[in-house]
Amino acid sequence: MNHIVPSHVETLEPIKPKIWQRWREPLVGYGLILPSLWIFLVFYYGPALFLLYISFFHWSIFQNRSSFVGLHNFVILFHQPIFWQSLLNTGYFVVAVVPVTTLLAIALALLLREAAGLRKGKVAQTLVFLPHVTPVVATSIIWVWIFNPNFGLANVVLHLLHLPSLLWLSSVHWALPSVMIYTIWHSLGLYTVLFLAGLATIPKHVLEAAQVDGARGWLTFRRVLWPLVSPITFFVIVLASITTMQTFSQIYTLTGGPHGGAGGPAFSTTTDSLLIYQTAFLYLHFSLASAMSLILFVLILGLTLIQKLIADRFVFYR
Repeated sequence: MNHIVPSHVETLEPIKPKIWQRWREPLVGYGLILPSLWIFLVFYYGPALFLLYISFFHWSIFQNRSSFVGLHNFVILFHQPIFWQSLLNTGYFVVAVVPVTTLLAIALALLLREAAGLRKGKVAQTLVFLPHVTPVVATSIIWVWIFNPNFGLANVVLHLLHLPSLLWLSSVHWALPSVMIYTIWHSLGLYTVLFLAGLATIPKHVLEAAQVDGARGWLTFRRVLWPLVSPITFFVIVLASITTMQTFSQIYTLTGGPHGGAGGPAFSTTTDSLLIYQTAFLYLHFSLASAMSLILFVLILGLTLIQKLIADRFVFYR
């Protein structure tokens, strides 16, 4: 039955909240996260904006004034052979480390997945992840002993395999590969765990259906497993690329630090991150170091965007 409202009865309009009542909840929320935002502003965004500022100025830590020089700092860098050498070393480092680390991580994840239900499998997962949680400086010192050309463990292994000994960190040709070996060893555990997490989300009925269709071994991995963990593969590649391009601690420690002249021998291990540190804190050219940091940021951003464009064709999201 329809109820007809008499014409002389006015309908009541909803009461609109006052302005302060509408903004009360958002203000309370922003007030609660303000301490965290302040930390990000002071220790992240503030220094980043200041770095952008001094990269276009001639700025000294011992002077209270700075002079605008425009792109002069970048022009100086582009005329420095050591800067191009550092970029070349960084590119070589990324191209060699990222694919090897990714392939080894997914291979280890597949092996550990088969033994996931066994006690030995849990122990193996712990041992694989353990290097990643150990301090870089402490383990780098141990690897300095391993790479010692006179009594190091690396040459002992080569001797057992009837191979010639190497100078490792003392060689222009083997110093950077030695740092790569350490970097792969130290970061492999993290990426293996990420792949294990991705493999654990694959439904069992998908694998069972593939087996019914006759898929075995490599075919199962190529057609079923890898497409299903392609988002994890993309994430690992991007994360490994960004981390590798910013590598500093192990290069600084393995190649001698302040005592042995980090980045040697003959600048063979001088990457962009290490050169930024040396330019800023050894030679006190903070403007040049800021310009190098900005270039490194642009390179990382460009590489990530390229990887994203490529991944759009190959990454399968369930």
